[in-house]
Amino acid sequence: MTLQVHRVTLLNVQVQLESEHPVNVTLWIIAGILAALFFMAGLMKATQPKEKLTANMPWVDDFSAGTVKLIGIVEILGALGLILPAALHIAPILTPLAATGLAVTMLLAAAVHARRKESQAIVVNVLLFALAAFVAIMRLGPQSF
Repeated sequence: MTLQVHRVTLLNVQVQLESEHPVNVTLWIIAGILAALFFMAGLMKATQPKEKLTANMPWVDDFSAGTVKLIGIVEILGALGLILPAALHIAPILTPLAATGLAVTMLLAAAVHARRKESQAIVVNVLLFALAAFVAIMRLGPQSF
């Protein structure tokens, strides 16, 4: 049995994808998608004025501008934590911890949307929670680094 290792280089960062473990590839794909979504959403919350966000995110009216920016910063840091520690091989335990943090963030977001009776937003929160929790569980367990 031979082990094939594929190297993917992106921005001078090499990620090894072992072809014998398709779950590893799946985890990288899920983490990448989550990272992109959370980074974009976090960047918007961290940089846009609260008044501009209210049009698409009515929940921001329930929070101060500082809290909305803090949520955005948490999402940005979580997105970076999903990819960089594992890709750079520097403290890779931070990857499942970041996924856990994002999963908790989605649980809290779902609670806010439930209080506001925004059921469509809860569906998105549950989906993102499930994906983040899957990455966290797998990276802490059978597919750890």
